[in-house]
Amino acid sequence: MTPVIALLMLSLSAGCTESNTNQATTPEQSPPAQETASTPSPQSGKTKVVTTFLPMYMFTKAVTGNAADVEILVPPGTEVHEYQSTPNNVKAIATANVLVKNGLGLEEFLDNTIKNAQNPKLSVINASTGIQPLNEISPVEKTGKKEQEHDHEHAEGNPHVWLDPVLAKQQVANIRDGLIAADPANKVSYEANAAAYIKQLDSLNSEFQQTLQKNPNCTFITFHDAFPYLAKRYNLKQVAVVEIPEDQLAPADVKNAVNAVKKYKVKALFSEPGVDNKLLSSLSKDLNLTLRSLDSLETGNTDPQHYFKAMRDNLQTLETACK
Repeated sequence: MTPVIALLMLSLSAGCTESNTNQATTPEQSPPAQETASTPSPQSGKTKVVTTFLPMYMFTKAVTGNAADVEILVPPGTEVHEYQSTPNNVKAIATANVLVKNGLGLEEFLDNTIKNAQNPKLSVINASTGIQPLNEISPVEKTGKKEQEHDHEHAEGNPHVWLDPVLAKQQVANIRDGLIAADPANKVSYEANAAAYIKQLDSLNSEFQQTLQKNPNCTFITFHDAFPYLAKRYNLKQVAVVEIPEDQLAPADVKNAVNAVKKYKVKALFSEPGVDNKLLSSLSKDLNLTLRSLDSLETGNTDPQHYFKAMRDNLQTLETACK
């Protein structure tokens, strides 16, 4: 009998990364990333590219290599939905040639930031162009008072497309094409770098297919709706999204969450890297379940190869839980 998986994606803070916007970035983050998150690139004569958050930075850096200067606006580990732009962000965009975003309504802070930057020469690359977005794919279980909740209704569809290696290939291709249009002098480098990265994504996709097909119809519940694309790609079945209030969590809310998870006969719990695990640990004890970690790739090392490490860690975790 296939076990039911609960992907527990929550903390006392808001949104997609479930981490506080004021907390320090994860220890995995490299010092250069912290610097580029707040300061413009040096005047090197290279095309200056600004990216919104970690997956867009990794994909863009993989394509550019050393042919362009690449910066990141939202420090890794910071909640993207709740992010408030800084004067340095405005300055970075004002002096940039290219801006790379995920799209699908994820980067809500961007419109006003771009407007304030007043950069008519800015080229904007939407990495999700041509990708068919998913909306809700399962029922939503609400465990707290409606007025307490701070939902992120994805009007343009669920934005977490980068967690599907096949859709990640499309994002890399979109970034490549946008960079070539903005900086045709480096076309050969962009094409070669993108091809090499896409080849790695093909291999990753094959690994996911070969590993997860051994346990078909693996079902799960999520507390952070980050994995519908991954689920659809590899025939994992998301049966519900359990929403828990993000602030002022009451004992009744925890009880309701426990009851909601029990309703679906959950066999495992997953948190995200960098999440405060006090509540998660409490829930896991109440449910007598093992707490594991699944990564949404919104925090971590800025090296483009970190994507593959984190995704292979996710695969190993899923393989273990789906047995």
